[in-house]
Amino acid sequence: MKHVSVGLKKMKLAHLVAIARQGAGVRLTDTARRLVRKSRSLVDQWVQQGKTIYGVTTGFGALSDVAISPADTRQLQLNILMSHAAGVGKPLSIEAVRAIMALRVNDLARANSSASLATVEQLAALINNGITPVVPEKGSVGASGDLCPLAHLALVLIGMGEAFLGGQRVSGAAALERCGLEPIQLDAGEGLALVNGTQVMTGLGALAVYDARQLCKLSTIAASMSLEVLMGSRTEFDPRIHAVRPHRGQAVIAENMLRITQNSEIVSSHKDCSRVQDAYSLRCAPQVQGASHDAIAYTEGVIETEMNSSTNNPLIFHDSEEFLLGGNFHGQPVALAMDFMSMAVAELANISERRIERLVNPKLSGMPAFLVRDGGLNSGLMIAQYVAAALVSENKVLCHPASVDSIPTSANKEDHVSMGTIAARQCREIVTNAESVIAIELLCVAQAMDLFTNLKSGEGTCAAYRSIREEIPHLSEDRVLAHDIEAMQRLMRSGAILRAVEEKVGRLH
Repeated sequence: MKHVSVGLKKMKLAHLVAIARQGAGVRLTDTARRLVRKSRSLVDQWVQQGKTIYGVTTGFGALSDVAISPADTRQLQLNILMSHAAGVGKPLSIEAVRAIMALRVNDLARANSSASLATVEQLAALINNGITPVVPEKGSVGASGDLCPLAHLALVLIGMGEAFLGGQRVSGAAALERCGLEPIQLDAGEGLALVNGTQVMTGLGALAVYDARQLCKLSTIAASMSLEVLMGSRTEFDPRIHAVRPHRGQAVIAENMLRITQNSEIVSSHKDCSRVQDAYSLRCAPQVQGASHDAIAYTEGVIETEMNSSTNNPLIFHDSEEFLLGGNFHGQPVALAMDFMSMAVAELANISERRIERLVNPKLSGMPAFLVRDGGLNSGLMIAQYVAAALVSENKVLCHPASVDSIPTSANKEDHVSMGTIAARQCREIVTNAESVIAIELLCVAQAMDLFTNLKSGEGTCAAYRSIREEIPHLSEDRVLAHDIEAMQRLMRSGAILRAVEEKVGRLH
């Protein structure tokens, strides 16, 4: 098994995806082990000295002024997990929970929390043994950390809760036993250390960012193919246009599209036609999709910062032997970024759907209605455009920003919350919907390209077309389109289309 080293070194998005989706494990560095032991020894020392430390020797939230006796500290940690495990809704996916666990290990390994080395290693052992806690998707307000879902996750460490293991849903105790692990006992402050953090919103957000980044490239390929078959011009990609309005994403998308369509006989065949300008969905693709590119890049920066942050309260500083109370558990940075990216990804789908309409509409495309022969007997890709329209409409509803809402909690002690986890969940759904829309556009342009038998397409568009046709045949007559859309989604997720294009024209940005 491949392992990702976890400690003070920065975890990259690719590392997290390897753990979440590719079965990689985690391994604490020696430095991380040493520093976690040091921080934990300070906590034990302070407890023995009778210091008042929030969540360690006191209650939580509005109950922070209630002192807890040394005899009750272990019961307090058990109680926080049980009482906070109040989530509802369907379980988060296995890949999402693995991402969350990896980020929780990464946070605790920075040694700014009360967690013991045994607790951090137990969490790592769950990942490495394929134990995935059952975590309900709803219940976090995104401040004081993702308390509710993280409590469900942490229950399995102590032999409670439920987990997925080997394709089965079993009790937490049974999952540990099958893997030869013993339930751990939490000491002072460890229950709070396990639930106090932003890892649920960040884990969900990280996977959404990774997928959105790939989708942005695929949308550029789809736009380039659409431009060709709709007899568009490459003039709009001239670098001089974008140099006088120097947004980075705009220039990047224009340069990508210029390379993808290079040496296109289809484009060259109509250079002297009477059309003055292309429709916005073609001509303004660099401006629209470039803005989305930049928004995704911004969100990636926020997410990678949060992935490598300490988000507990209290925070332990072993170098100065102090603890400080703060609010690093507040998810506002992630909440705002995820809402921003939701709009950006929704726009990739919006402009794609407009190109789909142009492709299937014979009055706009000059091609057979709905890109199929014997129209009337065959409906072709008619309903595929309906599906795209439904998805972009749904995305507009999901784009309502979660971060502008706040409902006070804990008897008004926690009087402003981020709703960042809702923002991240919405964003993941928007990315999934947008992927389906881009898949439909790719189906349509591949179908349209079949009509250009005597003209060579661009180097990148030809590579994409061939990659698609290796898996999905031409639509000569009506068949169940859902299967084609699913096949296209699998092809997109596999990276085959992107690899084929980049082998011809170089890396897309």
